[in-house]
Amino acid sequence: MPSQKEIRSRISSTISTQQITKAMKLVSATKLRKASDAIVRMRPYAEKLKGIMANLQDSIEDPQLAVYFQTREVKNVLLVVITSDRGLCGAFNSNVIKRTRQILTEKYAEQSKAGNVTLLCIGKKGAEFMRKLKYNVDATYMQTLTVLDAEKAFELGEHVLQSFRNGTYDQVEVVFNQFKNAATQILTNEVILPVTPQVKSVDAKKVMVNDYLFEPNKVQILQDLIPRSVKTQIYRAMLDSLASEHGARMVAMDKATENAGELLFSLRLAYNQARQAAITREISEIVGGVAALEG
Repeated sequence: MPSQKEIRSRISSTISTQQITKAMKLVSATKLRKASDAIVRMRPYAEKLKGIMANLQDSIEDPQLAVYFQTREVKNVLLVVITSDRGLCGAFNSNVIKRTRQILTEKYAEQSKAGNVTLLCIGKKGAEFMRKLKYNVDATYMQTLTVLDAEKAFELGEHVLQSFRNGTYDQVEVVFNQFKNAATQILTNEVILPVTPQVKSVDAKKVMVNDYLFEPNKVQILQDLIPRSVKTQIYRAMLDSLASEHGARMVAMDKATENAGELLFSLRLAYNQARQAAITREISEIVGGVAALEG
């Protein structure tokens, strides 16, 4: 059995750790509220953009727009991998890394073997891990999540769009955690380029007919709308990931605090047992000494 001194030392360190995890939980809860509000406000805008795109997609065959919809032979791939800058958030980062490696070994196995897959890593954890595995990592925008705003996200989106337009990449896919609630993150990967036209669902009982006047014209509107839609998808993925990170960290720190409480209970019980054993031993020694003197 450990000595009382050792147990007291462990109790002290466990209390300190519990205070840290409790503080981290509170910080994450505060950040989560702000991040979840941001993604909730962003989603209606993103959905509205999709709706407008669906109403305009009869013009997508125009030669000026072909570059965004052209399905080329997939030789060079860009994977946008969104993780966090810090750990202590459960399986948040490892799930994204695991999905990325699965995509590389299954979906893009040939391109990966040929060295034609680039990982655009947003977040230090993903970039550092993928570098260790000797993948081709682009860390230009690694710290974008440190202070995330629309301007930085759109700058990254413009870089992705330009790389696709000039033929550097034939397909762009993003891997991230989609935010559902504080306890649930949905691991998601979706192709954002080339743009896939939406399939309109027609209800036989109720058909919606939209009659719009377009100024200047559909093609010019789409020339601005399609890049904006792609940039918005990237920004939404980053907001989703940020909210998911804070939710995952809050849950992880809550569980860590709870585990620290259980460990403290066990340590205090062990300390009391050791203390009782020491007292009993001292009493036995005293009684034995008295008996020896009387004898």
